[in-house]
Amino acid sequence: MTTIDVSGAVRARWPAVTSVAMGTFTIVSSEMLPVGLLTSIASDLGVSTGTAGLTMSLTGLVAAVAAPVLALAAREIDRRTILLGLMAVLAVADLAGALAQNHLVMLAARVLTGVSIGGFWAFAAGLGTRLVPERSVGRATSIILSGVSVASVLGVPAATFVSSFAGWRIAFAAAGVLALGLLVLLAVTLPPLRPPAGSADAAAREKRLSWLSGPLNVVLLLTALTVSGHFAAYTYVRPFLEHVSLAGAAFIGAALLLYGAAGVAGNFAAGARAARNPRATLIVLTGLMTLSMAALALTALPPLVALVAWGLGYGGVGVTLQLWIMREGGGELGTALFVGSFNVSIALGSFAGGRIADGLPISAVMWAGAGLTLVSAIVAGIWGRSRTSGS
Repeated sequence: MTTIDVSGAVRARWPAVTSVAMGTFTIVSSEMLPVGLLTSIASDLGVSTGTAGLTMSLTGLVAAVAAPVLALAAREIDRRTILLGLMAVLAVADLAGALAQNHLVMLAARVLTGVSIGGFWAFAAGLGTRLVPERSVGRATSIILSGVSVASVLGVPAATFVSSFAGWRIAFAAAGVLALGLLVLLAVTLPPLRPPAGSADAAAREKRLSWLSGPLNVVLLLTALTVSGHFAAYTYVRPFLEHVSLAGAAFIGAALLLYGAAGVAGNFAAGARAARNPRATLIVLTGLMTLSMAALALTALPPLVALVAWGLGYGGVGVTLQLWIMREGGGELGTALFVGSFNVSIALGSFAGGRIADGLPISAVMWAGAGLTLVSAIVAGIWGRSRTSGS
């Protein structure tokens, strides 16, 4: 039986939990970088807005593939070594993006970003059990995963704010410097993390496979609908605000910062409720997202109000879905598949939004996003009633 030495070591491992959370924040912030910078990137590299959106879709696709591939290929390697290596790859990718002189080089840099994101997130999500005693695993896992949720809503506003006075290349360079700083912090705080010894027993494997046939499939479907709907619209929120709301760079930067602040509030508010009832929480969140995107398309609300409501909704999505997986007992396999589904959905959503943005009025991306999130809310409601009735 494997034991954990909790005498004295626990105090040293809470900084490790915090540094891993900062690491997840950094990788997802890097993934989101192009969203608020898309117009500037497209103009500087001489491509259309939709084509520039490939910097999002390609990254998400590579991350989705990298998560399970690295989990299998690196299963015998110390997790500390893996995380340090992936953070170093991220630093190189962000700095290469800052220096890119054409779209092809930018896409190559974003491939490296995708590898880092998929691997780091997949390995980091389950580290709570390795860094703290059993009684504190829930708290540690929440802290680690909060980095993903907070980055999803703060990364874009921060990058947009920096680019508004220093340019998009400086925003990429700043992300690279942040990754280098996290590399040092992880090296200082993380203990050796040998691969878990052995494998799950037959009963646990049977339970896991049984679970895969039901709840996980539904959570993955809801992830695909919600996340792809969000990114079909959100990837192109800057050109939407410029063309429909006639907003300038300063207003957009400030609006997205408020969106991010609302998202942080949504993350922690949803986390508390999702621990008890993730299905009902997700229905509320996706409903709020649907109404916000529809209001933007209809110009029924001031854009600032709609963006804040959108941030409140999406800010809680990541933690709600992850807590749903943990509640159902999905374990590492469930988390790995969730990471893959999340990132494939980013790729599909941003790609679909790009095709819509290039072929239809820009407001059509908001309708596409609203439609997908509405379907997600409906599916969650129907599935919940089916489980209750036993059908």
